[in-house]
Amino acid sequence: MMFPYCFVLLMMLNSCGGGSDITPPPPDVPIIEEPTVPEIPFEELLDLVQARTFKYFWDFADPTSGFARERSQSLETMTTGGSGFGISTFPAAVNRGWISRDQAIQQLKKILTFLENADTYHGVFSHWYRNTGATQPFSTKDDGGDIVETAFLIQGLLINRQYFSSNSADEIAIRDRITAIWENVEWDWYTQGNKSITWHWSTNYGFEINHIISGWNEALIVYVLAASSPTHPIDKETYDNGWARNGDMKNNSTYYGHMLPLGEALGGPLFFAHYSFIGLDPRRLEDQYANYNAQNIAHSLINYEYCKTNPKGYKGYSENSWGLTASDNNTGYSAHSPTNDLGFIAPTAALSSFPYTPVESRKALEYFYYQQNDKLWGEYGFYDAFSEQYNWVADGYLAIDQGPIIAMIENYRTQLLWSLFMQDQEIKVGLTKLGFTY
Repeated sequence: MMFPYCFVLLMMLNSCGGGSDITPPPPDVPIIEEPTVPEIPFEELLDLVQARTFKYFWDFADPTSGFARERSQSLETMTTGGSGFGISTFPAAVNRGWISRDQAIQQLKKILTFLENADTYHGVFSHWYRNTGATQPFSTKDDGGDIVETAFLIQGLLINRQYFSSNSADEIAIRDRITAIWENVEWDWYTQGNKSITWHWSTNYGFEINHIISGWNEALIVYVLAASSPTHPIDKETYDNGWARNGDMKNNSTYYGHMLPLGEALGGPLFFAHYSFIGLDPRRLEDQYANYNAQNIAHSLINYEYCKTNPKGYKGYSENSWGLTASDNNTGYSAHSPTNDLGFIAPTAALSSFPYTPVESRKALEYFYYQQNDKLWGEYGFYDAFSEQYNWVADGYLAIDQGPIIAMIENYRTQLLWSLFMQDQEIKVGLTKLGFTY
């Protein structure tokens, strides 16, 4: 039986009367760290993490709009994409008993009222809002429509349109109201008449930012929804030319023994594998460019192996503590990745990868919860990021990092959100139009 180093040393001191000439165990005797909190069954730990994280979108939601606040440190800024991620988890919250079905319905009604009266730009929502529904500019020229944030919102709404399927007056009304918002989005307007989709449009600056949405990154869902739209659709050529760059988004290089089909070297930040796949099920998703399950698994494993190898020698990186993605850090915010590694681990990176790396993600979860609990665990789950190198832990939470934890753990456990989204007939039409098998 193995004993912790401190216990072995104490026994030796006691047996020798506490003499000062005791020879300690050799340095290769392992020091076994005890968990800082009692261990619980793994399924209970998943329950706890999901439920505590969901509280961000429930207890901390803006009371007027029902929308999610961008971050816990700011009460005034509401987030469109982060709200979409939170809304997508309402079915899981009802099924798991965190809230009642009626509570979810009442909150959705509040959110839909807010959305119906919010500033929009050819049906597209802004990145940020005040709880009055007025746009809060994200930057000087980003003061209008943000079609990527809108896509994350619509993804969440369509998941709920499928889930609230009864013939009650409330649920019929929710479905109809979601449909009206969905059909009002002018995806084709944001092509500027070209074979690509542009990220931003403003009544003040038009398309002046001119940021074309092209892959590989977090925005596949934009093109899927745009192709699926029953009112303002795009065609396959726009997908091929705009998103896939006529094949130039392919990578097919190998990193740490894993072939990466798409995207930048070493995969980029891990949110690329999460945001579009809150509802879009990658497990059988394939087109002429990639198998998307293989893409997301490779991306996650490369990120894991990079942190395990730890080429920059940061304190704390290991097979148990890994995950680089966009998050807060000690000087602000950055899209952390193997090519932008600043020494900061974000729990959302590994935890939202549970469907792709269940063994590796479990190691991370158990390390975060048991070994870093007193530093990293708070009222709404794990704080946004931490660094053992700099002895730093974020002082709050970000909605866009909270939502994927709940959603992707649920997809790992029950595939609920994937199942709901992929049952949508309009989504099936869009995927087929773009040449996907699923």
